[in-house]
Amino acid sequence: MARLSRRQFLRRFLLLGGAAGITLTQPMQLSRLFGVPRPDQEMRRRPIPGYGETLPVVGLGTWQTFDHDDPESLVRLRTVLELFHAAGGRVIDTSPMYGLSEEVVGRLRGNLHPDSPNALDFFTATKVWTRGDTAGRRQIANSFSLLKEIDLLQVHNLLGFQIHWPYLEELKATGRIRYTGISHYTDAAYEDLMTVIEKYKPDFVQFNYNVSAREAEKKLLPLCLERQIAVLINRPFAGGELFSRVKNEPLPAWMRKAGILSWSNAMLKFVLSHPAVTCVIPGTGKPEHLLDNMNAGRGELPDEETRERISELF
Repeated sequence: MARLSRRQFLRRFLLLGGAAGITLTQPMQLSRLFGVPRPDQEMRRRPIPGYGETLPVVGLGTWQTFDHDDPESLVRLRTVLELFHAAGGRVIDTSPMYGLSEEVVGRLRGNLHPDSPNALDFFTATKVWTRGDTAGRRQIANSFSLLKEIDLLQVHNLLGFQIHWPYLEELKATGRIRYTGISHYTDAAYEDLMTVIEKYKPDFVQFNYNVSAREAEKKLLPLCLERQIAVLINRPFAGGELFSRVKNEPLPAWMRKAGILSWSNAMLKFVLSHPAVTCVIPGTGKPEHLLDNMNAGRGELPDEETRERISELF
């Protein structure tokens, strides 16, 4: 009988689990079945500047990947969250503009480990993305109703920043959220992000950065490091485009010697090797991709010479 690959096994498990109502709730079960690293191989963590809290360096983005609520997708996404939690992941980033993502995250998170005190042990980040104070407050209220808890609230794409920011500060002051932030996804917004950082000093800033989009290294990342702003990185795979550049290419031996186990590990470790980066949030709704991504947060990170060699390949 032919041996199943991990991907084939996952597919069969998801189909059978969805039909039979099977769930995995014990980290050790997940470790044996899916190769989640053991507790002695802990995920690297970095501090939120100015606060005592630390975060695992690899998080989970939900754009497009969690915008599904059919039964088969829900079983698959629940497995993704189970694996994410078991592998030491905590940071989940979502948004009202991501379709059903907030609703799906909130629903599945509430079902994870219902008898455990760690049932809601995630760091949940979402965004406000609309015009006008009334519309903004309504959108934020809806996010609370879907997610139940919000750790970080960000003004997305800086839309209506001057209107929304006072309310975000009020929510933080009253303890409804713990951190404030801003986010964007294009190089063209860097100057605006830096202006807000210098004037308002948000707790977090989220933006794009990867091996082929390094503009942030010039001013934005150094400013975040100087001003002690936590940094979330989106689009580490350039929306998946980077994988097309290395499709069917074998991973170089020198990468394996450096502790890089896959092309996604190379891209994520490149991002994480910048000292200003707090957490990278690759998006995925596939268990096998999730496991690969999480391993980038373990082991050594590339030194400057290795960073440049990785970048040159892309």
